[in-house]
Amino acid sequence: MTNRATGARPGSVALPSKVPMEAAVDMRPPHRSCSGMFAAGHGLRTWWTMLAICLEERLVYRGDFALGTLMRFLPIVTQLFLWTAVFSATNRTDIAGYSRNDIVAYYLLTMVTRAFSSMPGLAGGISRSVRDGSVKKYLVQPVDYVSYLLAARIAHKLVYYAVAILPFAVVFFVCRSYFPPLPAAATVLAFTASLAMSFLLGFFMEATLGMLGFWFLEVSSIVFAYMLVQYLLSGHMFPLDMLNDIASGIPGVSVGNLVGWLPFEYTAYFPAAIWLGKIRGNDLVRKLAVEAAWTIAMAILCRIAWHRGTRRYSAFGG
Repeated sequence: MTNRATGARPGSVALPSKVPMEAAVDMRPPHRSCSGMFAAGHGLRTWWTMLAICLEERLVYRGDFALGTLMRFLPIVTQLFLWTAVFSATNRTDIAGYSRNDIVAYYLLTMVTRAFSSMPGLAGGISRSVRDGSVKKYLVQPVDYVSYLLAARIAHKLVYYAVAILPFAVVFFVCRSYFPPLPAAATVLAFTASLAMSFLLGFFMEATLGMLGFWFLEVSSIVFAYMLVQYLLSGHMFPLDMLNDIASGIPGVSVGNLVGWLPFEYTAYFPAAIWLGKIRGNDLVRKLAVEAAWTIAMAILCRIAWHRGTRRYSAFGG
């Protein structure tokens, strides 16, 4: 016998005859801001985990790492004697606007800059991982390879400066008479910004070079040629101002002007020149913008090389 009002049989549970679809199942997508915040938080946690793992790896052989770091300070003595001999032989008080004290201070500052921008073993490590097939694990795991490499390099620099901060402090204290007075706060800020961008620029340039391993079986010769050119044109050997008086063969354009169009000077010369007051005012703003543009361009090129390379990459077995 059924209930005429509800149509339900005795002992059964009566249900509404019509249930609005919105009340039954909420088919609306989750709020985009919430999903975006979740994805961003998950990405940050993943990146932080990679950074922590890379730090632990760097600290495994900390004795060898510390010895190698300290050995890098030995060339300072050579440079002091070299430039002292150069100025003594020329009987000049300055060369290209640099006095002997400026040259010594410049070289010490380029050591700091190179400690940020140099990426030893990065390009060779990428090409080797492509050649031996170990790169394939980053193609099947939810880990971005370029982000992992960046985290590894940040870990390397953190450990390096944790070891080198005391020797750097001692060297700069002993050689304090070679430096001009402490620059203004705006100059220090520009110097810091240039250092940060030099790190990113150096990373993306060498990472892009390593991506050539997707197209070439062996890139060691290319890496060697790049390191040679980069060491010369970055200003690590001498201030690039010394190239301004050398003719390039193009009317009105010197070799220094040609070198200034390349990204290499931002990995050594540019931050040191900022601290010493060789680049100021509008030139400083313009060159900071150019450095930022080079950094963005190389980051995009690195991503393009990675995506194009992985599309043509094939690996078999374990």
